[in-house]
Order: sequence, then C-alpha cells, then structure tokens
Amino acid sequence: MATVAEVLAAADDSVTLINGIDDGSIVRSDLTQEEINDMVQRNVDHLEIILAYTDPDVAGSSDDKSSYNNAITTGNAYIAAN
Repeated sequence: MATVAEVLAAADDSVTLINGIDDGSIVRSDLTQEEINDMVQRNVDHLEIILAYTDPDVAGSSDDKSSYNNAITTGNAYIAAN
C-alpha cells in the first residue's frame, strides 16, 4: 500500500501541469482552448480526489497540501477565465 507521501508525490504532475498551463510555460498549440480547459479540469478533479483519500489517509494527514490546494484554485480560475 502506498504512503501518504507517495500518493502526494504522484499528484505533483497535476500541480506542474495546471501551473504550467496557467503561467504559459506549458503551451499546447495542438489543442483547442476547450480541450485545454478539459485537461486542466481533469487534473483539478484528480487533485480533489487525491486530497479526499482516506486509505492512505491523505485527507487527515498533517502533510503540507498547500501546493495541491493552490493548484486546484489556479486551475479553477484558469478555466473560468478561458
């Protein structure tokens, strides 16, 4: 079984993608804006699911989850603006 730290580390790719799309460091000119928004939404959903895990207990863990919460906020704002 994975540990909380391992589960959170696996979510880092979603944080990187959301933040990269938002700040322009990841450019997907091969996708429409709708497709980019869908991709960002899938990653926001993934992070929300990860943060709700109870086995391992990510939800109750005292590990720093601010980067994941910030990425969720950033992703939602990006979608709303685009």
